[in-house]
Amino acid sequence: MANILICDDERDIVSALEIYLRSDGHTTFAAANGEEALEVLAREEIHLVLMDVMMPRMDGLNALSRIREISNVPLIFLTAKSEDTDKILGLNLGADDYVTKPFNPVELSARVRSQLRRYTQLGGIGAAEPGEVRVGALSLSERTRTASLDGELLSLTPTEFDILHLLMRHPGEVLPPAEIYRRVWRDAPYGAEGTVAVHIRHLREKIEIDPAEPRRLLVVWGHGYKLVDAPDAPRRKGEQQ
Repeated sequence: MANILICDDERDIVSALEIYLRSDGHTTFAAANGEEALEVLAREEIHLVLMDVMMPRMDGLNALSRIREISNVPLIFLTAKSEDTDKILGLNLGADDYVTKPFNPVELSARVRSQLRRYTQLGGIGAAEPGEVRVGALSLSERTRTASLDGELLSLTPTEFDILHLLMRHPGEVLPPAEIYRRVWRDAPYGAEGTVAVHIRHLREKIEIDPAEPRRLLVVWGHGYKLVDAPDAPRRKGEQQ
């Protein structure tokens, strides 16, 4: 099973999460703030992080920024705030999912399982044999879970990788946000549109010359997203025409 880091300054919440997760066979580690979480990550092999947003010394948002500098470990935010802006902010910084307090233990366990499946299983989202997938200048290895553009390795979170993998497996096909959420998160598509849109925006920043005018990852308004070959895409800055 997995090593899971629980980072929350409310000891009762940490204790409850430890009971739920240990009953599923996981090993848990605890931290009371972002600084302690970074210390645990530095000395332990952690497979998933559950992190509160509001904490003393170093809050969850600052801790996430630091974590993303060194690791793509899946991270689920635990937040007492229900406003969409708070959820989107966390996703913008690199969180993979969020659960709003008070949380349902069954829902939390399902989200943990979903993230761990994608993080620990090669190939991530499908039953296809590990191999290489190409769409134009984009290349993806299912065996190593890496992707590159024009031979340059892309720095993707596990969620970004799985969305790109799904789209590359269906080039030119329009996939609705709910379908992307269902197949990548392996969960019912609650709040799918906003969550998927944030990750799509991050992907565009990494695979498009101009994310404001995408050539590869396109939106079909009212229907969904599709990935296409972009042979006429302008070259990157510094490349010869």
